[in-house]
Amino acid sequence: MPIIHISSLNHPGVEVFSQLTEAQLRNRLEPDKGIFIVESPKVIRVAISAGYEPLAMLCEEKHIQGDAADIISQQPEMTIYTGSRELLQQLTGYTLTRGVLCAMRRPQARKVEEVCRKAKRIIVIDGVVDTTNIGAIFRSAAALGMDGIVLSRSSCDPLNRRAVRVSMGSVFLVPWTWLDDYQQLKDLGFKTAAMALTDNSISLDDERLKTEPRLAIVMGTEGDGLPKETIDNADYVVKIPMAYGVDSLNVAAATAVACWELRKR
Repeated sequence: MPIIHISSLNHPGVEVFSQLTEAQLRNRLEPDKGIFIVESPKVIRVAISAGYEPLAMLCEEKHIQGDAADIISQQPEMTIYTGSRELLQQLTGYTLTRGVLCAMRRPQARKVEEVCRKAKRIIVIDGVVDTTNIGAIFRSAAALGMDGIVLSRSSCDPLNRRAVRVSMGSVFLVPWTWLDDYQQLKDLGFKTAAMALTDNSISLDDERLKTEPRLAIVMGTEGDGLPKETIDNADYVVKIPMAYGVDSLNVAAATAVACWELRKR
């Protein structure tokens, strides 16, 4: 495999790891040329096992025969850029997570029908923009057996570098895609459960929710929650019973609670 030792921050090819913004990596004008960045050997292995295509790696020299050796040996066509820890820290602006970054090809977005065709329980992420919350939601959804995730176009990209890192690779395990219209879910037989505090909210442990054959659990943005239209059009409006006068949980924590309570029995 081509191993390139770099001694300059301006070496051709490494700009993908340092100079390109998330928007430039995503490449909305030419999605088939989009790239995303994965950190740490463990998460890189999860991505490769899930079928994602690695293009180039940036790592400290010691990891070529160390933590990243198995990844490198299995990807003979992948370009490896390496250099000193100090140089790579200057290049990326921070100490690398376990000393390894990997640039991967962004896959084509799935169709909603593909993600939801066999699903019984899915999460809808509506307008959540915090990368940490996105990653945590995916991790909970994977751990607690959700069949898929769909996101509004106003939500953060799950393949954002920090979202991938926080999810510990769960973004590669749970099928997901973008949602343009809630009617798409209704046409597929889903009932929607909007997580919101209203006078008409039912409790999360309401038996009606557990017996729904296909349920979409809708989580709203940090702070403002779900849009009124989304709440008004939902089949159920649902709240988590709380104590000590606490009125809400962080969206990632609330998602974990909802996933556990409404998981497939």
